[in-house]
Amino acid sequence: MAVSFTRYGRLYYLDPGGHTPKVGDKVLVPTDSGPEVAECVWAPQYTSEDIDGLPVCEGLAGEEHLSRDESNKRRRAEARSVSKKLIKRHTLPMKVVGIDYLDADNVYTVYFSAPHRVDFRALVRDLARNLRARVELRQIGPRDEARLQGGIGPCGRDLCCATFLKDFEPVSVRMAKDQDLPVNPLRIAGACGRLMCCLKYEHPLYVESRYRMPRTGSRVSTPQGDGTVTGHNVPADTVTVRLDDGGRRCACPSASVCSPRIQHDTMYGGDRRESTGQEPSDEEKI
Repeated sequence: MAVSFTRYGRLYYLDPGGHTPKVGDKVLVPTDSGPEVAECVWAPQYTSEDIDGLPVCEGLAGEEHLSRDESNKRRRAEARSVSKKLIKRHTLPMKVVGIDYLDADNVYTVYFSAPHRVDFRALVRDLARNLRARVELRQIGPRDEARLQGGIGPCGRDLCCATFLKDFEPVSVRMAKDQDLPVNPLRIAGACGRLMCCLKYEHPLYVESRYRMPRTGSRVSTPQGDGTVTGHNVPADTVTVRLDDGGRRCACPSASVCSPRIQHDTMYGGDRRESTGQEPSDEEKI
């Protein structure tokens, strides 16, 4: 099952144990500071894979848990308002990104972003005095800021870091070049202003295709005639070919223009059997 602590927030996977909550039910999720209330987004379902190590759901949230969760939400909202006012009073170049509160320890954690290091010692004292609790300030980078705030990426879907992406891996401009993308910050940057994370986990597919597909400008034979390779569509696994007959362009599956496949069909008569439906002989099977 999967749960989310905030609406449209990041998904966390649980082992339902002996419970069967429905979508929209409030459930208890074990954390380091005790059980916390979250909303069930995916109802429990069986999977063919062996998945171990998931935290076990502690059941449906009761009235006392729901009232405690609402009280903590009000405290976080109050802390955000107080933090913004005090930051403005101290004239610090800070932006509050998120607030976390542990009622068991009476500790507030304020996540903020800033262009450089900030001396917030006086701010911490004022926050602790106004909130009557212990306060911790943590500066985060642009990627973590996008993860906490959420948003919509250039693809039109929810940000990967705010939904399923767990860890940030290094992304380089070389990955964009390998995918034939324009080296334009407006085209390859995400909502955080850094290189898009999807460049990383799509990169192996493009590296593999470089060795598997014919290069641009090479001569190939296609089912529609001979021509020259002018482009590649790696996600669709097709090659764009400009035919010698009239200069027409066609998109062919990469397997139909790669030499190993052509040599195989020439040697074993794959095209002939496919067109006639003939079964391979005993010698061909051997």
